[in-house]
Amino acid sequence: MRAEAVGVGAGVTTATPAIRLSVLDRSRTRQGQDPPQALRDTVAFAQQAERLGYHRFWVSEHHGVPGVAGSAPTVLAAAVAAATTRIRVGTGGVMLPNHQPMVVAEQFGVLASLFPDRIDMGLGRSVAFTDGVRRALGRDKDAADHFADQLAELLGYFDPAPRARTGVRARPAEGLHVPAFVLATGAGADIAADAGLPLVVGGFRNEDRMLAALDRYRTRFRPSAQAAEPYVVVSGSVAVAGTAEEARSLLVSEAWSSAYARTHGEFPPLAPVPEILAREMSPRERTAYEAALDGHIAGTPQEAVADLRALMEHTGADEFLVTTSTYDRVALLDSYRLLAAAVRPEPDLTGQ
Repeated sequence: MRAEAVGVGAGVTTATPAIRLSVLDRSRTRQGQDPPQALRDTVAFAQQAERLGYHRFWVSEHHGVPGVAGSAPTVLAAAVAAATTRIRVGTGGVMLPNHQPMVVAEQFGVLASLFPDRIDMGLGRSVAFTDGVRRALGRDKDAADHFADQLAELLGYFDPAPRARTGVRARPAEGLHVPAFVLATGAGADIAADAGLPLVVGGFRNEDRMLAALDRYRTRFRPSAQAAEPYVVVSGSVAVAGTAEEARSLLVSEAWSSAYARTHGEFPPLAPVPEILAREMSPRERTAYEAALDGHIAGTPQEAVADLRALMEHTGADEFLVTTSTYDRVALLDSYRLLAAAVRPEPDLTGQ
């Protein structure tokens, strides 16, 4: 059940459902910026998100991508947690097929020991996108097929009974409670349901597929020590500004990076909006760019929140993970500020 926020209008106090908002930041690089600056920006962004009352701040895992500096999420999560005090910190996610489950358990055990009751373990089943990176990681395309077994092994290392792991113990993870989430890709929703774990799913691109996955997840869900009932986090971009046109412009840089990746095979750093709008795109680039601009929430605070509420009601989601990124960091932070203020007039400082 979602929390209640109290709003006052015309002298009448009314209760409206509050949307639990969280952040996923991929440490996107920008033209003219080196990766170390992108990582420092992520840490500063987490501090700002905490002040704005966002519930979680997650970082991601990408390997060999020119436009993304976030390659080691547990390391970056440690820096974020050290620079903040209340906001939950986690990964969105660690791509479990790229790692040995025992090592992942040890990493999160260290994080949870240093920052108790603040660490989330978001887990995905994707593998690296190129053959070269997969070879460097010692993995192949089929690694994702073993995700369910890897997940069970990983969770077992937190079990205080070593019998569950034939005597192998992962310290300091053993006996710790670290909330685990499954990022839904392919069979991810079914795996999350069978394991009794919260589910994170993208909310815009293919609505029918998403709703079908949510139905299966809720029907198939088996209560566990991690979660007594289904818990759904929907993720996506939400751009907010003074006008709908300004809000839509915030989507341009990411849309172009996505279009370029689809047409050239490389995901580039974020470029300034005027440069992109002045660019002579090929027909193939233009088609990919227009497609990448669609399927997001963008508008004034009132418009964006109305669309977001409709999405949350339609999906029955418990939480929304905002993934917006753009070239202009000032405009980006303003978007997050406007969204938080529109959803919840006063920042949530409880840390719950």
